[in-house]
Amino acid sequence: MKLHSFFRSGTSHRTRIVLNLKGLAYDAVYVSLAKNEHHQASFKTLNPQGFVPVLETGSDTLLQSPAIIEWLEEQYPEPALLPADAIGREKVRAIAAMVGCDIHPLNNKRVLEYLRQNLQLDDAQINAWCSKWIQDGFSALEQILVADQQRDKFCYGNQPTIADAYLIPQVVSAQRFNVDLSAYPQINEIYQHCMTLSAFQKAAPEQQADAR
Repeated sequence: MKLHSFFRSGTSHRTRIVLNLKGLAYDAVYVSLAKNEHHQASFKTLNPQGFVPVLETGSDTLLQSPAIIEWLEEQYPEPALLPADAIGREKVRAIAAMVGCDIHPLNNKRVLEYLRQNLQLDDAQINAWCSKWIQDGFSALEQILVADQQRDKFCYGNQPTIADAYLIPQVVSAQRFNVDLSAYPQINEIYQHCMTLSAFQKAAPEQQADAR
């Protein structure tokens, strides 16, 4: 398998985590968003949207991290990253959607470029924008985590799930935008615990070859 990704991309980061949790080997193909390589025609033949990640399986080209992650879960069911029960799966997918649909898209590169180039916002205003949506999302998620009496050291239950794969990159993004994580002790606890695991450590942006 080949994973086309960028070290700082949250969608690439979550996909790397899942690949690592599944114990799957892959070749990394680096696409620099900073150099706008995702806009090049050669990359857009893989993904007309120009988004990372793209996963080449050898027979198919897979797009969109939620779909890629669900495909990996279906094709490589062990270790399971979704709970066995329907309510558990709903809860995990809900947390993933909170991050993937409601937080992350509002602080990704193309949105920030529009704010900077088209609306002429300065860095302080852009950081305030990012912090606003991260804090709103994290405040709601923190309440959900507190209310779950069965939660252990992960977002759900006592082993990593897709929800953790989504949350950890968003925490890293929050750190970039100087969000005070002390306001979210449950989220911070999950982050600290996940980062003791090699699958999360190896997926971290600073560990990728294109970060150096």
